[in-house]
Amino acid sequence: MDTDDVRASDLVAALGRWSAGRGPLYVLLAARLRRLVDEGRLRPGAALPPERALAAALAVGRTTVVAAYGVLRQEGRVVRRQGSGTRVAEAALVPGRTAETANPLFLNLLEPADGVILLSCAAPDGPPPELVRAYRDLALPATGLGYHPAGLPALRTAVAARYTERGIPTDPARILVTTGGQQALALLTRLLVAPGDPVLVEAPAYPGALDLFREAAAVLRPVPVGPDGIDVDAAVRALAEHRPALAYTGSVHQNPTAAVLPPLRGRRLVRAAGRFGVPLVDDEVVADLAFDGAPPPALAACAESGDEVISVGSLSKVVWGGLRIGWVRAPAGVVTRLARLKAVHDLGTDVPAQLVAVSLLAAYEPLLARRRTELRGAHDHLRAELARLLPSWDCPPVRGGQTVWLRLPYGDGVSFAQVALRHGVAVLPGACVDAAGGSGAYLRLHFCSPHGVLTEAVERLAAAWTAYDGSSRPATPAPLGGVTV
Repeated sequence: MDTDDVRASDLVAALGRWSAGRGPLYVLLAARLRRLVDEGRLRPGAALPPERALAAALAVGRTTVVAAYGVLRQEGRVVRRQGSGTRVAEAALVPGRTAETANPLFLNLLEPADGVILLSCAAPDGPPPELVRAYRDLALPATGLGYHPAGLPALRTAVAARYTERGIPTDPARILVTTGGQQALALLTRLLVAPGDPVLVEAPAYPGALDLFREAAAVLRPVPVGPDGIDVDAAVRALAEHRPALAYTGSVHQNPTAAVLPPLRGRRLVRAAGRFGVPLVDDEVVADLAFDGAPPPALAACAESGDEVISVGSLSKVVWGGLRIGWVRAPAGVVTRLARLKAVHDLGTDVPAQLVAVSLLAAYEPLLARRRTELRGAHDHLRAELARLLPSWDCPPVRGGQTVWLRLPYGDGVSFAQVALRHGVAVLPGACVDAAGGSGAYLRLHFCSPHGVLTEAVERLAAAWTAYDGSSRPATPAPLGGVTV
Protein backbone atom coordinates (compact mmCIF):
# COMPACT_ATOMS: atom_id res chain seq x y z
CA MET A 1 0.00 0.00 0.00
CA ASP A 2 2.48 2.59 -1.20
CA THR A 3 0.06 4.85 -3.07
CA ASP A 4 -1.12 8.17 -1.71
CA ASP A 5 -4.74 6.99 -1.49
CA VAL A 6 -5.55 3.73 0.25
CA ARG A 7 -8.65 1.98 -1.10
CA ALA A 8 -11.06 0.57 1.45
CA SER A 9 -10.89 -2.89 -0.14
CA ASP A 10 -7.09 -2.97 0.03
CA LEU A 11 -7.12 -1.84 3.65
CA VAL A 12 -9.67 -4.47 4.62
CA ALA A 13 -7.42 -7.15 3.13
CA ALA A 14 -4.42 -5.82 5.05
CA LEU A 15 -6.38 -5.66 8.30
CA GLY A 16 -7.02 -9.40 8.19
CA ARG A 17 -8.75 -10.85 11.27
CA TRP A 18 -8.59 -7.56 13.09
CA SER A 19 -11.79 -8.12 15.06
CA ALA A 20 -10.64 -11.44 16.59
CA GLY A 21 -9.80 -10.46 20.15
CA ARG A 22 -11.08 -9.04 23.41
CA GLY A 23 -12.36 -5.52 23.78
CA PRO A 24 -14.46 -2.95 21.90
CA LEU A 25 -14.32 -3.08 18.11
CA TYR A 26 -12.88 0.41 17.78
CA VAL A 27 -9.98 -0.52 20.10
CA LEU A 28 -9.24 -3.66 18.08
CA LEU A 29 -9.45 -1.74 14.81
CA ALA A 30 -7.15 1.00 16.14
CA ALA A 31 -4.64 -1.61 17.31
CA ARG A 32 -4.44 -3.24 13.89
CA LEU A 33 -4.23 0.10 12.07
CA ARG A 34 -1.47 1.15 14.49
CA ARG A 35 0.50 -1.95 13.61
CA LEU A 36 0.14 -1.31 9.87
CA VAL A 37 1.44 2.24 10.39
CA ASP A 38 4.34 1.16 12.60
CA GLU A 39 5.37 -1.59 10.19
CA GLY A 40 5.38 0.87 7.31
CA ARG A 41 2.59 -0.87 5.39
CA LEU A 42 0.61 2.36 5.62
CA ARG A 43 3.07 4.95 4.40
CA PRO A 44 3.49 8.45 5.83
CA GLY A 45 1.20 10.86 4.00
CA ALA A 46 -1.13 8.14 2.67
CA ALA A 47 -4.82 9.08 2.68
CA LEU A 48 -6.94 6.59 4.60
CA PRO A 49 -10.42 5.66 3.32
CA PRO A 50 -13.31 7.91 4.38
CA GLU A 51 -15.01 6.73 7.55
CA ARG A 52 -18.25 5.71 5.82
CA ALA A 53 -16.46 3.79 3.08
CA LEU A 54 -14.28 1.85 5.49
CA ALA A 55 -17.19 1.19 7.82
CA ALA A 56 -19.21 -0.23 4.93
CA ALA A 57 -16.33 -2.41 3.80
CA LEU A 58 -15.81 -3.72 7.33
CA ALA A 59 -19.55 -4.09 8.02
CA VAL A 60 -19.39 -2.01 11.17
CA GLY A 61 -20.98 1.23 12.25
CA ARG A 62 -19.36 4.49 11.20
CA THR A 63 -18.79 5.38 14.85
CA THR A 64 -16.38 2.43 15.15
CA VAL A 65 -14.15 3.84 12.42
CA VAL A 66 -14.48 7.39 13.74
CA ALA A 67 -13.38 6.25 17.21
CA ALA A 68 -10.47 4.18 15.84
CA TYR A 69 -9.22 7.10 13.76
CA GLY A 70 -9.60 9.28 16.85
CA VAL A 71 -7.31 7.02 18.89
CA LEU A 72 -4.62 7.13 16.21
CA ARG A 73 -4.99 10.88 15.88
CA GLN A 74 -4.44 11.28 19.65
CA GLU A 75 -1.31 9.17 19.37
CA GLY A 76 0.01 11.29 16.51
CA ARG A 77 -0.08 8.46 13.97
CA VAL A 78 -2.68 10.13 11.74
CA VAL A 79 -3.68 13.72 11.05
CA ARG A 80 -7.00 15.11 9.92
CA ARG A 81 -7.39 18.29 7.89
CA GLN A 82 -10.49 19.87 6.48
CA GLY A 83 -10.84 18.94 2.83
CA SER A 84 -8.07 16.33 2.78
CA GLY A 85 -9.51 13.66 5.06
CA THR A 86 -7.43 11.45 7.35
CA ARG A 87 -3.80 10.83 6.46
CA VAL A 88 -0.95 8.90 8.04
CA ALA A 89 1.27 11.40 9.84
CA GLU A 90 4.55 12.24 8.16
CA ALA A 91 6.49 11.45 11.37
CA ALA A 92 4.53 8.28 12.15
CA LEU A 93 7.38 6.03 11.04
CA VAL A 94 11.11 6.46 11.40
CA PRO A 95 12.45 5.76 7.88
CA GLY A 96 13.76 2.24 7.52
CA ARG A 97 12.34 1.00 10.83
CA THR A 98 9.89 -1.88 10.94
CA ALA A 99 10.15 -2.96 14.59
CA GLU A 100 7.11 -3.60 16.81
CA THR A 101 7.90 -0.39 18.71
CA ALA A 102 8.35 2.98 17.04
CA ASN A 103 9.71 4.45 20.26
CA PRO A 104 13.13 5.96 19.44
CA LEU A 105 14.32 5.27 22.99
CA PHE A 106 14.04 1.53 22.41
CA LEU A 107 14.97 1.63 18.73
CA ASN A 108 18.32 3.20 19.59
CA LEU A 109 18.99 0.28 21.95
CA LEU A 110 17.74 -2.36 19.52
CA GLU A 111 19.64 -0.98 16.55
CA PRO A 112 22.67 0.90 17.92
CA ALA A 113 24.70 2.82 15.37
CA ASP A 114 28.49 3.03 15.59
CA GLY A 115 29.78 6.37 16.75
CA VAL A 116 26.40 7.74 17.87
CA ILE A 117 26.23 9.32 21.33
CA LEU A 118 23.01 8.17 22.99
CA LEU A 119 21.48 11.13 24.80
CA SER A 120 18.15 9.35 24.38
CA CYS A 121 18.53 6.61 27.01
CA ALA A 122 19.26 7.78 30.56
CA ALA A 123 21.32 5.38 32.69
CA PRO A 124 24.75 5.26 34.35
CA ASP A 125 27.63 5.16 31.88
CA GLY A 126 29.12 1.98 33.37
CA PRO A 127 29.08 -0.30 36.42
CA PRO A 128 30.47 1.19 39.64
CA PRO A 129 33.31 -0.51 41.57
CA GLU A 130 30.87 -1.56 44.30
CA LEU A 131 28.99 -3.70 41.78
CA VAL A 132 32.19 -5.32 40.52
CA ARG A 133 33.27 -6.15 44.09
CA ALA A 134 29.82 -7.51 44.98
CA TYR A 135 29.94 -9.97 42.09
CA ARG A 136 33.54 -10.91 42.90
CA ASP A 137 32.58 -11.71 46.51
CA LEU A 138 29.29 -13.40 45.62
CA ALA A 139 28.48 -16.62 47.52
CA LEU A 140 25.67 -18.68 46.09
CA PRO A 141 23.47 -20.83 48.36
CA ALA A 142 24.53 -24.45 48.67
CA THR A 143 20.99 -25.81 48.29
CA GLY A 144 17.59 -24.81 46.95
CA LEU A 145 15.90 -24.70 43.55
CA GLY A 146 16.60 -21.01 43.04
CA TYR A 147 13.05 -20.14 41.95
CA HIS A 148 11.60 -17.16 43.81
CA PRO A 149 8.71 -15.66 41.79
CA ALA A 150 8.04 -12.96 44.38
CA GLY A 151 11.74 -12.34 44.95
CA LEU A 152 14.53 -13.54 47.19
CA PRO A 153 13.31 -13.14 50.82
CA ALA A 154 16.49 -11.32 51.83
CA LEU A 155 16.06 -8.75 49.06
CA ARG A 156 12.37 -8.23 49.78
CA THR A 157 13.33 -7.57 53.39
CA ALA A 158 16.09 -5.13 52.39
CA VAL A 159 13.81 -3.14 50.06
CA ALA A 160 11.04 -3.07 52.67
CA ALA A 161 13.53 -1.75 55.22
CA ARG A 162 14.47 1.17 52.96
CA TYR A 163 10.81 2.18 52.69
CA THR A 164 10.43 1.94 56.46
CA GLU A 165 13.51 4.16 56.91
CA ARG A 166 11.78 6.76 54.70
CA GLY A 167 8.77 6.82 57.01
CA ILE A 168 6.69 4.38 54.96
CA PRO A 169 6.23 1.28 57.16
CA THR A 170 6.51 -1.74 54.85
CA ASP A 171 6.35 -5.47 55.44
CA PRO A 172 8.37 -7.69 53.05
CA ALA A 173 5.06 -9.26 51.96
CA ARG A 174 4.31 -5.94 50.25
CA ILE A 175 7.41 -6.15 48.03
CA LEU A 176 7.69 -7.96 44.68
CA VAL A 177 11.14 -8.16 43.09
CA THR A 178 11.13 -7.72 39.32
CA THR A 179 13.60 -7.82 36.44
CA GLY A 180 14.02 -4.06 36.37
CA GLY A 181 11.47 -1.29 36.68
CA GLN A 182 10.18 -1.94 33.15
CA GLN A 183 9.01 -5.43 34.10
CA ALA A 184 7.35 -3.98 37.19
CA LEU A 185 5.28 -1.66 34.98
CA ALA A 186 4.61 -4.48 32.50
CA LEU A 187 3.25 -6.79 35.22
CA LEU A 188 1.07 -4.05 36.67
CA THR A 189 -0.31 -3.27 33.22
CA ARG A 190 -1.02 -6.94 32.58
CA LEU A 191 -2.80 -7.27 35.94
CA LEU A 192 -4.85 -4.08 35.97
CA VAL A 193 -5.52 -3.03 32.35
CA ALA A 194 -7.87 -4.71 29.86
CA PRO A 195 -8.38 -3.66 26.21
CA GLY A 196 -10.40 -0.47 26.03
CA ASP A 197 -9.74 0.53 29.64
CA PRO A 198 -8.90 4.19 30.23
CA VAL A 199 -5.49 4.84 31.78
CA LEU A 200 -4.56 8.25 33.20
CA VAL A 201 -1.06 9.29 32.13
CA GLU A 202 1.03 12.41 32.36
CA ALA A 203 1.72 14.53 29.27
CA PRO A 204 4.63 14.19 28.75
CA ALA A 205 5.47 10.85 30.40
CA TYR A 206 8.02 8.05 30.46
CA PRO A 207 7.75 6.52 26.96
CA GLY A 208 8.33 2.95 28.16
CA ALA A 209 5.14 3.16 30.19
CA LEU A 210 3.17 4.63 27.28
CA ASP A 211 4.28 1.75 25.05
CA LEU A 212 3.08 -0.79 27.62
CA PHE A 213 -0.34 0.84 27.93
CA ARG A 214 -0.73 1.03 24.16
CA GLU A 215 0.32 -2.60 23.80
CA ALA A 216 -2.49 -3.45 26.23
CA ALA A 217 -4.91 -1.52 23.94
CA ALA A 218 -5.68 0.97 26.70
CA VAL A 219 -7.27 4.34 25.97
CA LEU A 220 -4.82 6.95 27.23
CA ARG A 221 -6.21 9.92 29.14
CA PRO A 222 -3.35 12.45 29.28
CA VAL A 223 -3.08 15.13 31.96
CA PRO A 224 -0.57 17.98 31.56
CA VAL A 225 2.64 18.26 33.57
CA GLY A 226 4.08 21.61 34.59
CA PRO A 227 7.08 22.81 36.60
CA ASP A 228 5.45 21.43 39.78
CA GLY A 229 4.52 18.06 38.35
CA ILE A 230 1.16 16.75 37.22
CA ASP A 231 -1.74 19.21 37.10
CA VAL A 232 -3.65 17.83 40.09
CA ASP A 233 -6.84 19.78 39.31
CA ALA A 234 -6.95 18.26 35.83
CA ALA A 235 -6.03 14.84 37.21
CA VAL A 236 -8.88 14.90 39.74
CA ARG A 237 -11.34 15.85 36.98
CA ALA A 238 -10.03 12.99 34.80
CA LEU A 239 -10.32 10.52 37.69
CA ALA A 240 -13.91 11.55 38.28
CA GLU A 241 -14.90 11.50 34.62
CA HIS A 242 -13.12 8.40 33.34
CA ARG A 243 -12.59 6.19 36.44
CA PRO A 244 -9.42 4.79 34.84
CA ALA A 245 -8.10 1.28 35.41
CA LEU A 246 -4.95 2.90 36.79
CA ALA A 247 -3.33 6.31 37.05
CA TYR A 248 0.38 6.54 36.26
CA THR A 249 2.58 9.34 37.54
CA GLY A 250 6.16 10.12 38.55
CA SER A 251 5.90 12.37 41.58
CA VAL A 252 9.64 12.91 42.18
CA HIS A 253 11.98 14.00 39.32
CA GLN A 254 9.31 13.09 36.79
CA ASN A 255 10.52 11.57 33.54
CA PRO A 256 11.09 13.53 31.28
CA THR A 257 10.62 16.95 32.92
CA ALA A 258 12.32 16.17 36.30
CA ALA A 259 9.46 18.07 38.00
CA VAL A 260 8.73 17.38 41.69
CA LEU A 261 5.12 17.26 42.91
CA PRO A 262 4.70 19.32 46.12
CA PRO A 263 3.56 17.18 49.10
CA LEU A 264 0.22 18.95 49.57
CA ARG A 265 -0.71 18.42 45.93
CA GLY A 266 0.48 14.84 46.14
CA ARG A 267 -1.76 14.23 49.14
CA ARG A 268 -4.72 15.61 47.23
CA LEU A 269 -4.00 13.34 44.27
CA VAL A 270 -3.77 10.28 46.55
CA ARG A 271 -7.05 11.18 48.27
CA ALA A 272 -8.82 11.59 44.93
CA ALA A 273 -7.52 8.29 43.54
CA GLY A 274 -8.65 6.55 46.72
CA ARG A 275 -12.07 8.20 46.60
CA PHE A 276 -12.67 6.97 43.05
CA GLY A 277 -11.13 3.54 43.63
CA VAL A 278 -8.30 4.03 41.11
CA PRO A 279 -4.91 2.35 41.72
CA LEU A 280 -2.26 5.08 41.66
CA VAL A 281 1.11 3.91 40.30
CA ASP A 282 4.01 6.16 41.34
CA ASP A 283 7.20 5.63 39.33
CA GLU A 284 10.03 6.19 41.83
CA VAL A 285 12.89 4.86 39.70
CA VAL A 286 14.84 8.14 39.97
CA ALA A 287 13.39 9.38 43.28
CA ASP A 288 16.67 8.82 45.18
CA LEU A 289 18.61 11.08 42.80
CA ALA A 290 17.90 14.41 44.49
CA PHE A 291 20.96 16.63 44.16
CA ASP A 292 20.63 18.01 47.69
CA GLY A 293 20.30 14.65 49.47
CA ALA A 294 17.15 12.98 50.74
CA PRO A 295 14.30 12.72 48.21
CA PRO A 296 11.02 14.58 48.77
CA PRO A 297 8.17 12.58 50.38
CA ALA A 298 6.79 9.82 48.18
CA LEU A 299 3.11 9.48 47.35
CA ALA A 300 3.03 6.25 49.35
CA ALA A 301 3.73 8.34 52.48
CA CYS A 302 0.38 10.13 51.90
CA ALA A 303 -1.69 6.95 51.70
CA GLU A 304 -4.31 6.14 54.30
CA SER A 305 -6.62 3.17 54.75
CA GLY A 306 -8.43 2.53 51.48
CA ASP A 307 -5.87 4.33 49.32
CA GLU A 308 -4.03 2.12 46.84
CA VAL A 309 -0.67 3.70 46.04
CA ILE A 310 1.63 1.33 44.19
CA SER A 311 5.31 2.29 44.07
CA VAL A 312 7.77 1.14 41.41
CA GLY A 313 11.51 1.29 42.09
CA SER A 314 14.77 0.08 40.58
CA LEU A 315 18.54 -0.01 41.04
CA SER A 316 19.23 0.65 37.35
CA LYS A 317 19.45 4.44 37.61
CA VAL A 318 21.64 4.54 40.72
CA VAL A 319 23.84 1.50 40.14
CA TRP A 320 23.78 0.39 36.49
CA GLY A 321 21.24 -0.42 33.78
CA GLY A 322 22.75 -3.88 33.38
CA LEU A 323 21.76 -4.80 36.95
CA ARG A 324 18.16 -5.73 36.19
CA ILE A 325 16.71 -5.40 39.67
CA GLY A 326 13.45 -3.57 40.27
CA TRP A 327 10.50 -3.88 42.59
CA VAL A 328 6.88 -3.11 43.28
CA ARG A 329 5.59 -1.94 46.66
CA ALA A 330 1.87 -2.67 46.84
CA PRO A 331 -0.78 -4.22 49.10
CA ALA A 332 0.10 -7.83 49.92
CA GLY A 333 -2.86 -9.16 47.91
CA VAL A 334 -1.69 -7.30 44.81
CA VAL A 335 1.85 -8.61 45.29
CA THR A 336 0.52 -12.18 45.47
CA ARG A 337 -1.35 -11.74 42.18
CA LEU A 338 1.68 -10.12 40.53
CA ALA A 339 3.90 -12.98 41.68
CA ARG A 340 1.60 -15.47 39.99
CA LEU A 341 1.86 -13.50 36.76
CA LYS A 342 5.63 -13.27 37.07
CA ALA A 343 5.91 -17.02 37.67
CA VAL A 344 4.29 -17.59 34.27
CA HIS A 345 6.77 -15.27 32.55
CA ASP A 346 10.15 -16.11 34.12
CA LEU A 347 9.74 -18.07 37.40
CA GLY A 348 11.63 -15.31 39.18
CA THR A 349 14.41 -12.77 38.74
CA ASP A 350 18.05 -13.89 38.48
CA VAL A 351 19.18 -15.01 41.97
CA PRO A 352 22.86 -13.94 41.73
CA ALA A 353 21.73 -10.44 40.76
CA GLN A 354 19.35 -10.39 43.74
CA LEU A 355 22.13 -11.46 46.10
CA VAL A 356 24.32 -8.69 44.73
CA ALA A 357 21.47 -6.23 45.26
CA VAL A 358 21.22 -7.29 48.92
CA SER A 359 24.92 -6.58 49.32
CA LEU A 360 24.66 -3.19 47.63
CA LEU A 361 21.67 -2.07 49.71
CA ALA A 362 23.54 -2.94 52.91
CA ALA A 363 26.06 -0.17 52.08
CA TYR A 364 23.94 1.95 49.74
CA GLU A 365 24.35 5.48 51.06
CA PRO A 366 28.00 6.10 50.03
CA LEU A 367 27.29 4.83 46.49
CA LEU A 368 24.13 6.94 46.30
CA ALA A 369 25.90 10.06 47.59
CA ARG A 370 28.64 9.71 44.97
CA ARG A 371 26.06 9.21 42.23
CA ARG A 372 24.19 12.36 43.27
CA THR A 373 27.41 14.38 43.23
CA GLU A 374 28.33 13.06 39.78
CA LEU A 375 24.92 13.88 38.38
CA ARG A 376 24.86 17.39 39.84
CA GLY A 377 28.23 18.11 38.21
CA ALA A 378 27.17 16.61 34.89
CA HIS A 379 23.90 18.57 34.97
CA ASP A 380 25.74 21.83 35.49
CA HIS A 381 28.28 20.97 32.77
CA LEU A 382 25.61 20.08 30.21
CA ARG A 383 23.70 23.31 30.82
CA ALA A 384 26.91 25.35 30.61
CA GLU A 385 27.81 23.76 27.26
CA LEU A 386 24.29 24.34 25.93
CA ALA A 387 24.46 27.99 27.03
CA ARG A 388 27.84 28.34 25.30
CA LEU A 389 27.01 26.69 21.97
CA LEU A 390 23.20 26.79 21.77
CA PRO A 391 22.16 29.90 23.71
CA SER A 392 18.79 30.13 21.96
CA TRP A 393 17.69 26.80 23.48
CA ASP A 394 15.67 27.10 26.70
CA CYS A 395 17.03 24.57 29.23
CA PRO A 396 15.81 25.25 32.80
CA PRO A 397 17.78 23.66 35.66
CA VAL A 398 16.42 20.65 37.55
CA ARG A 399 16.77 19.55 41.17
CA GLY A 400 17.48 15.89 40.56
CA GLY A 401 16.99 12.91 38.31
CA GLN A 402 18.94 12.39 35.11
CA THR A 403 17.23 14.45 32.41
CA VAL A 404 16.54 18.00 31.28
CA TRP A 405 13.47 19.03 29.30
CA LEU A 406 14.46 21.75 26.86
CA ARG A 407 12.56 23.80 24.33
CA LEU A 408 13.74 24.61 20.83
CA PRO A 409 13.33 28.22 19.66
CA TYR A 410 11.64 27.05 16.46
CA GLY A 411 10.97 23.97 14.41
CA ASP A 412 9.98 20.49 15.48
CA GLY A 413 11.73 18.06 17.81
CA VAL A 414 11.00 14.99 15.69
CA SER A 415 12.47 16.44 12.51
CA PHE A 416 15.44 17.92 14.36
CA ALA A 417 16.15 14.54 15.99
CA GLN A 418 16.62 13.07 12.52
CA VAL A 419 19.19 15.75 11.68
CA ALA A 420 20.91 15.24 15.05
CA LEU A 421 21.15 11.50 14.40
CA ARG A 422 22.90 12.18 11.11
CA HIS A 423 25.39 14.29 13.09
CA GLY A 424 26.09 11.44 15.50
CA VAL A 425 23.88 12.09 18.51
CA ALA A 426 20.52 10.51 19.41
CA VAL A 427 17.97 12.60 21.33
CA LEU A 428 14.42 11.93 22.43
CA PRO A 429 11.82 14.22 20.77
CA GLY A 430 9.07 15.55 23.00
CA ALA A 431 6.29 14.38 20.70
CA CYS A 432 7.34 10.77 21.31
CA VAL A 433 6.59 11.03 25.02
CA ASP A 434 3.37 13.05 24.92
CA ALA A 435 0.11 11.14 24.53
CA ALA A 436 -1.79 14.41 24.21
CA GLY A 437 -0.02 15.18 20.94
CA GLY A 438 1.86 18.18 22.31
CA SER A 439 5.49 18.87 23.27
CA GLY A 440 6.54 19.00 19.62
CA ALA A 441 9.03 21.79 20.33
CA TYR A 442 10.75 19.91 23.15
CA LEU A 443 13.66 17.49 23.53
CA ARG A 444 14.69 15.29 26.44
CA LEU A 445 18.43 15.01 27.04
CA HIS A 446 20.18 13.07 29.80
CA PHE A 447 23.33 14.07 31.69
CA CYS A 448 24.55 10.62 32.79
CA SER A 449 27.74 10.59 30.69
CA PRO A 450 31.21 11.95 31.55
CA HIS A 451 31.85 15.63 30.92
CA GLY A 452 33.93 14.99 27.81
CA VAL A 453 31.15 12.94 26.21
CA LEU A 454 28.57 15.62 27.03
CA THR A 455 30.79 18.31 25.50
CA GLU A 456 31.18 16.29 22.30
CA ALA A 457 27.42 15.64 22.22
CA VAL A 458 26.59 19.34 22.50
CA GLU A 459 29.13 20.20 19.80
CA ARG A 460 27.41 17.71 17.49
CA LEU A 461 24.00 19.13 18.43
CA ALA A 462 25.25 22.62 17.62
CA ALA A 463 26.42 21.42 14.20
CA ALA A 464 23.08 19.73 13.65
CA TRP A 465 21.23 22.90 14.65
CA THR A 466 23.27 24.91 12.15
CA ALA A 467 22.30 22.42 9.44
CA TYR A 468 18.67 22.23 10.52
CA ASP A 469 16.20 24.18 8.39
CA GLY A 470 13.17 24.52 10.58
CA SER A 471 12.67 28.25 10.20
CA SER A 472 9.83 27.74 7.75
CA ARG A 473 7.82 26.06 10.54
CA PRO A 474 8.19 28.27 13.60
CA ALA A 475 7.35 26.54 16.87
CA THR A 476 4.38 27.55 18.98
CA PRO A 477 5.37 25.59 22.08
CA ALA A 478 3.17 24.80 25.03
CA PRO A 479 4.10 26.22 28.45
CA LEU A 480 7.25 24.61 29.80
CA GLY A 481 6.67 20.98 30.70
CA GLY A 482 3.04 20.70 29.70
CA VAL A 483 0.21 20.99 27.22
CA THR A 484 -3.40 22.02 27.45
CA VAL A 485 -5.93 19.21 27.09
